[in-house]
Amino acid sequence: MIIGTGIDLVDIPRFERTLERTPRLLERLFAPAERSLRLPSLAARYAAKEALIKALGGSDGVHWTEIEIASEESGRPYFVLAGSTAGVIVERGIATLHLTMSHDAGLATAFVVAEGESR
Repeated sequence: MIIGTGIDLVDIPRFERTLERTPRLLERLFAPAERSLRLPSLAARYAAKEALIKALGGSDGVHWTEIEIASEESGRPYFVLAGSTAGVIVERGIATLHLTMSHDAGLATAFVVAEGESR
């Protein structure tokens, strides 16, 4: 059963200008393991975090640095959640989060499906 979906699109040059103007955003938006990634990958991860919040129906109890996007050996991305953010997933009855993201031509995008147990 689908509990929620979310999609987000990020203009990579605009995202870069924002990070240049406010360097501390890197620490506020990304988990330590993500901070050394290239700009297009950071923008896609930002889009993924925004898409997750949309799939959840809001950001109550969600903290940006408790959302990390990692990759399987195949390259398939997945969420690594910690703290109260992980608790929000449990509270909302979400059993599985599906994530896809991409970046090309100055844009980064992500799509999330939050799935609960079948009834």
